[in-house]
Amino acid sequence: MPLTSITAWEVLFDRFGVARNGGEGQSLLIIGGAGGVGSIAVQLARRLTRLTVIATASRPETQSWCRELGADHVIDHSKPMGDQLIAIGHRFVGYVFGVTESGGHFDTIADVVAPQGKFALIDDPKSLDVAKLKGKSVSLHWEAMFTRSTFQTPDMVEQHRLLNEVATMVDKGTIRTTVAENLGTINAANLRRAHAMVESGRMRGKVVLEGF
Repeated sequence: MPLTSITAWEVLFDRFGVARNGGEGQSLLIIGGAGGVGSIAVQLARRLTRLTVIATASRPETQSWCRELGADHVIDHSKPMGDQLIAIGHRFVGYVFGVTESGGHFDTIADVVAPQGKFALIDDPKSLDVAKLKGKSVSLHWEAMFTRSTFQTPDMVEQHRLLNEVATMVDKGTIRTTVAENLGTINAANLRRAHAMVESGRMRGKVVLEGF
């Protein structure tokens, strides 16, 4: 929860600058809404803003998961996303959060992000032709949760505050943890199973191992 929560929170409120309880009439596209970071981002956006939350997921079970977490719409990132967005009345989206495969989706992102919109990513594409964002004056934001601690920034305490708030929300049941699979004891066999799940690119939430 700490890693995914800090990452999602900082994208929404620090990189995008969305106001708490703000965003009325604006939309957020989360590419990879069913993974660990995507799962918490959907919930934070739903509970703490008025943004229209659009998540992407490619399988029935992950699409259902995104809806359970509070997504207003779910589209399939394995199919043309622009057409699906138009079908739900969103030719452009003001905020695009690239959780996974941002390089592969970048042409679509450049097409669907709104003029003067914002695009943030957390993965590591080999390259991005950022000039494709120039015509729309779109801002590009990288998010790394360790930036504040690595550079001892003056606002480092904000991570302490946000984690306290997220913990309170979990305790109250306002949001749920993103644990989707518990594979049991920490041993070599279960570690291999867990890594295979993560590497498949078909994760739902987080997978957990516990105890020796």
